[in-house]
Amino acid sequence: MTLLSNAIKKLGHIPIVYYPENCQLYFDNRSPRVLYRGKNIKGCDVLIPRMNVVSNVELEISVIKQFQMMGIPVLNEYLPISLALNKLRALQVLTRAKIPVPKTVLVRHFEFLDDAIKMVGGYPVILKSPFGTHGKGVALIESRRSMYSALDILWKYSSSTIVLIQEYVAEAFGSDYRAFVIGDKVVASMKRTAASGDFRSNLNLGGFAESAKLTEVEKKMAIRATKALGLETCGVDLLRSAHGPVIMELNPCAGLAGITRATGIDVPGILVKYAIGLVKDVKK
Repeated sequence: MTLLSNAIKKLGHIPIVYYPENCQLYFDNRSPRVLYRGKNIKGCDVLIPRMNVVSNVELEISVIKQFQMMGIPVLNEYLPISLALNKLRALQVLTRAKIPVPKTVLVRHFEFLDDAIKMVGGYPVILKSPFGTHGKGVALIESRRSMYSALDILWKYSSSTIVLIQEYVAEAFGSDYRAFVIGDKVVASMKRTAASGDFRSNLNLGGFAESAKLTEVEKKMAIRATKALGLETCGVDLLRSAHGPVIMELNPCAGLAGITRATGIDVPGILVKYAIGLVKDVKK
């Protein structure tokens, strides 16, 4: 948040931070409002959501919709963020748009598990919760025994029995590529490599990042994926598989610090300039 606030100040504007847990949504027969710590707010010129939630997603991000209903330009809007944070829905949208993704099967019961494993190419496989960011809700499963143990625990204590079984792209060697898309461009890209002993390349889990050059195919794929979900900006994570690049995940509120540090590109500044452009478009 500090990087974004500093970028806003640098461009001559005033940053206002609203924490969702302190927002109250007010409804009456006239117009929707947002109260912040019990007090009416006038809103802002443009809202840049920076929310990462893993449960009760629809409820948690409903504050974004409230700002939209107040007529405030939002980067990104409620529905696209909701789609992107739901891995199942994101896969459906990407598949409909014919954008390559890893082989994935949704499973609800043990009886369908073995067939699902075969369909994605056998062990090892990736086990995913439909919701989760920063590597949370993701596990590498290397045997039938460990799979059944993991699911037994997960289904026992989870409110949902839905899990995603996804192929493990071994040829990626624990690395993925993030394309940071803003508008119609990939403004920065980096390679992320997992820390020793882990398979997840997330920087908050100890992964290492370095600037990387994407192919034109990868850039176009990242932009297409962003647009397919209706997003204006997105951190698009790609894997380089033996059959070409595939979209692993989309983060509508992607972190700014890691990619700025790895590439030396002022991603927060570019993001703020794009947001200011949205305000100008609305006022035309």
